[in-house]
Amino acid sequence: MRVLFAGTPAVAVPSLDALVAAGFDVVAVLTREDAPLGRKRIMTPSPVATRAAELNLPIIRANRIDGAVTAQLADFNIAVAAIVAYGGLVPQPALDLPEHGWINLHFSLLPAWRGAAPVQHSVMAGDEITGASTFRLEAGLDTGPVFGTMTETVRPSDTSGELLERLAHSGAVLLVQTLSAIAAGRAVAVPQQGDVSLAPKLTIDDARVDWSRPALAVRRLINGVTPEPGAWTQLGDQRVKVGPVSPWVDSPESGEDAVAALTPGEVTMAGTAVLVGTGSSPVVLGDIQPAGKKMMRAQDWARGALQQGELVFS
Repeated sequence: MRVLFAGTPAVAVPSLDALVAAGFDVVAVLTREDAPLGRKRIMTPSPVATRAAELNLPIIRANRIDGAVTAQLADFNIAVAAIVAYGGLVPQPALDLPEHGWINLHFSLLPAWRGAAPVQHSVMAGDEITGASTFRLEAGLDTGPVFGTMTETVRPSDTSGELLERLAHSGAVLLVQTLSAIAAGRAVAVPQQGDVSLAPKLTIDDARVDWSRPALAVRRLINGVTPEPGAWTQLGDQRVKVGPVSPWVDSPESGEDAVAALTPGEVTMAGTAVLVGTGSSPVVLGDIQPAGKKMMRAQDWARGALQQGELVFS
């Protein structure tokens, strides 16, 4: 079965590898155009483009599937298209090309978390179980019928990056199973059922930490936006990035009275732990990136910063 693979970021690479390893005839790879990366803004191929080149697969680079791109795809006479985080809309003329349509691997249990950032929203919402779905792509936003699902436990300490890494590999297995069933003529897609929730792309404003919220909500927000777009807070007139936090466990030597009196955003040290006040109990800050510096251990930053006076995030 002639397969087009469409994908762009690193989380799509395991699916490409799995399809090739399973013996599918991947005749072309569609990915987004090279983009400037790093401080020097060097034009860099997408992770999928890099892997496709290593596999000697034909590559179509396009940020938008217009008439010209659709004509290119038609030349490959594809039977099915597998799409994983391509990052662009597929218009109806392109959807109509493959006999078996476009099969999307989406990192949620549809219809939960339809949209561009399902894993981030799942972590932020405190889901205990998430997963991945394969479904037939159609004009609506992640509305097509579902071929199969797999589940994954969300660990309390999971960042969205860690969870997505696991889903990328287990979801690749699901994608291979779905395409194998389609090739064998035994795949059945069923309409989505259940409550719909939406997961729009997160902005940098969404990633600002509100320390007045309860500790659990603060922790989920930070975990959900790590690594992208990255949690941040204000310290005076400077924006600083913060890494994941953990719950604070009282101990006799911690100075419980001082800890209990922390106001939201107030920073102190208890032993070697850097604590930040929230709307409920304090949280332990792991890493921080002050303006103009690299990410560092919170203890190393706080020892010097607290000597200069009171620290309060806002």
